[in-house]
Amino acid sequence: MHHTALISSDVRRTCAFYQDLLGFPLVEMFENRDLPGSTHFFFDLGHGNTIAFFDLPGVDPGPYAEVLGGLHHLAISITPENWRAARMRLDAAGVEYLLESGSSIYFRDPDGARLELIHDPLGEMYGHKIELGD
Repeated sequence: MHHTALISSDVRRTCAFYQDLLGFPLVEMFENRDLPGSTHFFFDLGHGNTIAFFDLPGVDPGPYAEVLGGLHHLAISITPENWRAARMRLDAAGVEYLLESGSSIYFRDPDGARLELIHDPLGEMYGHKIELGD
Protein backbone atom coordinates (compact mmCIF):
# COMPACT_ATOMS: atom_id res chain seq x y z
CA MET A 1 0.00 0.00 0.00
CA HIS A 2 1.41 3.42 -0.87
CA HIS A 3 -0.50 5.29 1.84
CA THR A 4 -3.84 5.64 3.55
CA ALA A 5 -5.32 9.15 3.67
CA LEU A 6 -7.50 10.44 6.50
CA ILE A 7 -9.02 13.83 7.23
CA SER A 8 -7.60 16.03 9.97
CA SER A 9 -9.55 18.81 11.66
CA ASP A 10 -6.36 20.35 13.10
CA VAL A 11 -2.92 19.94 11.48
CA ARG A 12 -0.92 20.82 14.61
CA ARG A 13 -2.95 18.50 16.84
CA THR A 14 -2.64 15.64 14.32
CA CYS A 15 1.13 16.19 14.05
CA ALA A 16 1.52 16.20 17.84
CA PHE A 17 -0.51 12.99 18.14
CA TYR A 18 1.07 10.94 15.34
CA GLN A 19 4.63 12.22 15.63
CA ASP A 20 5.13 13.09 19.28
CA LEU A 21 2.77 10.62 20.97
CA LEU A 22 2.88 7.63 18.61
CA GLY A 23 6.43 8.16 17.35
CA PHE A 24 5.81 8.32 13.58
CA PRO A 25 8.00 11.04 12.02
CA LEU A 26 6.39 13.72 9.87
CA VAL A 27 8.17 13.30 6.52
CA GLU A 28 6.33 15.54 4.05
CA MET A 29 3.92 18.48 4.03
CA PHE A 30 2.63 20.42 1.02
CA GLU A 31 -0.47 22.14 -0.28
CA ASN A 32 -3.21 19.77 -1.41
CA ARG A 33 -3.60 20.06 -5.18
CA ASP A 34 -7.38 19.49 -4.94
CA LEU A 35 -8.23 22.28 -2.49
CA PRO A 36 -6.18 25.50 -2.29
CA GLY A 37 -5.21 26.27 1.31
CA SER A 38 -5.53 22.62 2.32
CA THR A 39 -2.50 20.79 3.67
CA HIS A 40 -1.49 17.26 2.62
CA PHE A 41 0.96 15.71 5.08
CA PHE A 42 2.57 12.31 5.61
CA PHE A 43 3.97 10.31 8.54
CA ASP A 44 6.45 7.43 8.20
CA LEU A 45 4.94 4.25 9.69
CA GLY A 46 8.01 2.13 8.97
CA HIS A 47 8.22 -0.86 6.63
CA GLY A 48 8.12 1.62 3.70
CA ASN A 49 4.54 2.70 4.57
CA THR A 50 3.06 6.12 5.23
CA ILE A 51 -0.19 7.54 6.51
CA ALA A 52 -1.39 10.80 4.98
CA PHE A 53 -3.81 13.46 6.12
CA PHE A 54 -5.68 16.36 4.56
CA ASP A 55 -7.15 19.28 6.38
CA LEU A 56 -10.14 20.85 4.68
CA PRO A 57 -10.31 24.54 5.61
CA GLY A 58 -13.82 25.91 5.22
CA VAL A 59 -15.35 22.44 4.91
CA ASP A 60 -17.22 20.83 7.80
CA PRO A 61 -16.79 17.06 7.38
CA GLY A 62 -18.89 16.46 10.50
CA PRO A 63 -18.02 14.03 13.29
CA TYR A 64 -16.16 10.80 12.59
CA ALA A 65 -18.48 7.89 11.75
CA GLU A 66 -17.86 4.25 10.98
CA VAL A 67 -19.97 3.60 7.91
CA LEU A 68 -20.13 0.94 5.21
CA GLY A 69 -17.23 1.57 2.86
CA GLY A 70 -15.51 3.71 5.51
CA LEU A 71 -12.60 3.06 7.84
CA HIS A 72 -13.19 0.53 10.63
CA HIS A 73 -9.64 0.74 11.96
CA LEU A 74 -6.08 1.09 10.77
CA ALA A 75 -3.67 -1.53 12.12
CA ILE A 76 -0.02 -0.47 12.25
CA SER A 77 2.73 -3.03 12.86
CA ILE A 78 5.60 -1.75 14.99
CA THR A 79 8.45 -3.41 16.86
CA PRO A 80 7.78 -4.67 20.39
CA GLU A 81 10.17 -2.00 21.74
CA ASN A 82 8.33 0.83 19.93
CA TRP A 83 5.00 -0.69 20.99
CA ARG A 84 5.98 -0.61 24.67
CA ALA A 85 7.27 2.97 24.35
CA ALA A 86 4.09 4.10 22.56
CA ARG A 87 1.95 2.41 25.22
CA MET A 88 3.85 4.25 27.96
CA ARG A 89 3.32 7.57 26.13
CA LEU A 90 -0.41 6.80 25.72
CA ASP A 91 -0.62 6.05 29.46
CA ALA A 92 1.24 9.25 30.35
CA ALA A 93 -1.07 11.28 28.09
CA GLY A 94 -4.20 9.66 29.55
CA VAL A 95 -5.33 8.21 26.20
CA GLU A 96 -7.85 5.43 26.77
CA TYR A 97 -7.16 2.19 24.92
CA LEU A 98 -8.12 -1.47 24.84
CA LEU A 99 -5.33 -4.03 25.17
CA GLU A 100 -6.08 -7.14 23.11
CA SER A 101 -4.21 -10.48 23.13
CA GLY A 102 -1.17 -8.87 24.71
CA SER A 103 0.08 -7.47 21.41
CA SER A 104 -2.56 -4.99 20.20
CA ILE A 105 -3.66 -1.64 21.53
CA TYR A 106 -6.89 -0.15 20.13
CA PHE A 107 -7.63 3.55 20.58
CA ARG A 108 -8.90 6.60 18.71
CA ASP A 109 -6.98 9.50 17.23
CA PRO A 110 -8.01 13.11 17.99
CA ASP A 111 -10.58 13.06 15.17
CA GLY A 112 -12.08 9.71 16.21
CA ALA A 113 -10.42 7.33 13.74
CA ARG A 114 -9.83 3.94 15.36
CA LEU A 115 -6.21 2.79 15.35
CA GLU A 116 -4.49 -0.42 16.34
CA LEU A 117 -0.82 -0.64 17.23
CA ILE A 118 0.26 -4.27 16.93
CA HIS A 119 3.69 -5.66 17.70
CA ASP A 120 3.24 -8.85 15.70
CA PRO A 121 5.49 -8.94 12.62
CA LEU A 122 4.00 -8.24 9.22
CA GLY A 123 2.33 -11.40 7.92
CA GLU A 124 1.37 -12.61 11.42
CA MET A 125 -1.56 -11.94 13.73
CA TYR A 126 -1.69 -13.18 17.30
CA GLY A 127 0.83 -15.92 16.48
CA HIS A 128 -0.95 -17.12 13.34
CA LYS A 129 0.68 -16.81 9.92
CA ILE A 130 -1.36 -14.89 7.35
CA GLU A 131 -0.98 -16.67 4.04
CA LEU A 132 -0.15 -14.20 1.30
CA GLY A 133 -0.47 -14.87 -2.41
CA ASP A 134 2.31 -14.33 -4.93
